[in-house]
Amino acid sequence: MHKEEKINTPRKPRGPGAKMAPGEKPKDFKQAIKRLFKELKGYKVLITLSLILAIVSAIFSIVAPNRLSKLTDTISEGLAINSKNLEELTSKMQENLKTNIQKVVYIDEANVGKIMFDSSLSNSDKALLTNTFKDLNTPNEEKIKNVFTLPENILRVLFSDSTHDGVLVTVDDKINLIKLMESTDISNVNISSDVLKVLFNEIEINGVKVSKDSQYELIKIMTNLENKDNISYIYSKLNELPDDIKEIIKPQMDMDKVKSIALFLSILYLFSALFNYIQSINMTNVSNRFAKRLRSNISIKINKLPLSYFDRNEKGDILSRVTNDVDTIAMSMNNSLATLVTSITLFAGTTFMMFYTNWIMALTAVGASVIGFLGMGLILKNSQKYFTLRQEELGNLNGHIEEIYSGLNVVKAYNGKYESNKEFDTINKKLSKYNQKSQFLSGIMQPIMGFIGNFGYVCVCIVGAILTMNDMITFGVIVAFMTYVRLFTSPLSQIAQAMTSLQTTAAASERVFEFIDEKEMSNEESIRTKLDKNKVKGKIEFENVVFKYEDSKKPTIKGFTATALPGQKIAIVGPTGAGKTTMVNLLMKFYNIDSGDIKIDGVSTSKLTRENIHELFTMVLQDTWLFEGTVKENIIYNRDNITDEQVKEVCKKIGLHHFIKTLPNGYDSKISETDSISSGQRQLLTIARGMIEDAPFLILDEATSNVDTRTEELVQNAMDKLSENRTSFIIAHRLSTIKNSDLILVMNHGNIIEHGNHDELMAKNGFYAELYNSQFKL
Repeated sequence: MHKEEKINTPRKPRGPGAKMAPGEKPKDFKQAIKRLFKELKGYKVLITLSLILAIVSAIFSIVAPNRLSKLTDTISEGLAINSKNLEELTSKMQENLKTNIQKVVYIDEANVGKIMFDSSLSNSDKALLTNTFKDLNTPNEEKIKNVFTLPENILRVLFSDSTHDGVLVTVDDKINLIKLMESTDISNVNISSDVLKVLFNEIEINGVKVSKDSQYELIKIMTNLENKDNISYIYSKLNELPDDIKEIIKPQMDMDKVKSIALFLSILYLFSALFNYIQSINMTNVSNRFAKRLRSNISIKINKLPLSYFDRNEKGDILSRVTNDVDTIAMSMNNSLATLVTSITLFAGTTFMMFYTNWIMALTAVGASVIGFLGMGLILKNSQKYFTLRQEELGNLNGHIEEIYSGLNVVKAYNGKYESNKEFDTINKKLSKYNQKSQFLSGIMQPIMGFIGNFGYVCVCIVGAILTMNDMITFGVIVAFMTYVRLFTSPLSQIAQAMTSLQTTAAASERVFEFIDEKEMSNEESIRTKLDKNKVKGKIEFENVVFKYEDSKKPTIKGFTATALPGQKIAIVGPTGAGKTTMVNLLMKFYNIDSGDIKIDGVSTSKLTRENIHELFTMVLQDTWLFEGTVKENIIYNRDNITDEQVKEVCKKIGLHHFIKTLPNGYDSKISETDSISSGQRQLLTIARGMIEDAPFLILDEATSNVDTRTEELVQNAMDKLSENRTSFIIAHRLSTIKNSDLILVMNHGNIIEHGNHDELMAKNGFYAELYNSQFKL
């Protein structure tokens, strides 16, 4: 159909490779998603399984850091000395020392009175001694503490040699023991080894017995390390301890516990990866199968849509629905759906686990991330306008380039190069500026995400260190939170990306389902009448046919009445928009007439199926169409049981055989729509295709309009041979090509205003004569 004869609904144009603009949103997101999931009903089990696996995989990832914390603490404990055993040992040693010293340094108040009469003491010393023991009910422990303040000369009078557990403890030993109780530095106190046997008791810890000598060595080493800060020095000194003490305090790795936790972690991560892999495979399978089903439905739908739909919609837009929109749905289902569920689970689960583990660290991690995301939100808000402006300028630039290139000859002929380049530079500079800004702002998104994660790590480490120093948490908690920070920040960006992707998916699904929901041609399953093309005589009658396009107020065809007898060559002429091609489309049942009737051999087309009517007609159109294939395949197109001889005979008949023989492989030469074959040769190939069809009716729609005069003569001769013994309808603007027609119908404003053969119409000197003579006017 000619463009001027279409009544199109204005719509936004799209090229054949058109895609939805970035950020294109659906008209009704909720309804679009609801419809999408309704269409996915057949895949409910697989989708549910995939989502469950995604959730379980996310839960495993959330639980893992908690177990990693325990593993870290277990390893840390295994690398440090056994402080518990050391504390127990020193505690028992102190208790034994305290008890044994009090037993050895025993003060008998009965001797104090005798000492008062000792002439070796001065009056001041006696007063000091009296003041120390004035309360006879004071416990021995307290008395010993009070004795600490007494001078040594009084202590030598106060104490005397005594025997304990068979060991002689001299007065000097007792004075040294008092000094030991005053000072923790045992190295400065001279105590005999025999006395040590009295002060220390053998201690047993975890089945290991620590001797008195070993305890003494431990006290000396620990005393010397009191003011040391170098941890490695302390550990090196601990290596000098006696074997029995080293046995109970040496680092001991709980390998059974480490293996148990490591195995559990390995299983967690393994199953997390496995479940994630299975759900990915499932979603890929679902998305591909769903995309395949959509394309199949679209393919079936295309054959059921009336021609009026293709008149109202751009071909590029329809192709975009079949390719880009379906691909968008498939990719989004494959990536966004499971990602969204996983990210939400990770975000919620990680937040819960952080607060469950330690609320202070949780607030630190969340606060650090929120600060980063607020900054990212401000950047996104300011960057969106540059993306929009970039797309607008890109469209302007593409439009300018297409305009200039399509009219390049005119631009050069009128020396418009400078103006076109100037306009190009202006648009290109704007595009460059907006593209630079948008790409810069888009490019810093990833570094910002990295900064958010790293900033969170720093905050967690600082706060964690403080809490660890105060024994509020262990080192393992810090390790767990470093993992939680990553798990917390990543889902937020993934959720945002998934939601954006779902918006695009909803818009794409709306377009696809709009196409699938389009009104189809009427169902013809109830029609049983069929004409055999080998028995059709060839008579066609138009009886008061009325037709108007959708959304058109005025009818294009008004009361059209005509009769075509078998074997007649009928030409339909008239100005542009008169309804010539429309009549042919009505005859082919591409459109349904509003009133009247069209009959083939007395049978109404309303009682015949479209397929039956189409097999009765051969059409040669103005626009030739060749597909990727051999010359022979293009001629035989959609026909079975055609021999090579039949193809050659047809080509010889219309004068195409010589041209085909000049091709590299003759009839087996590969050709396509893009090959440099002349318009006349293309038209001859389509005429050969029509002759192979061998249908009783022929329609020639401006078949010679795109060829030169010499080629037109060749094509005209071929068409004359093609129309032999067929009822032919010829639509032509070049009236010289239809002079030999049996009947010429002159149309104007959708009706026949004149009819007859060429000579009769010229004799009338009417509308036809005016059209014909206008071809020769200057």
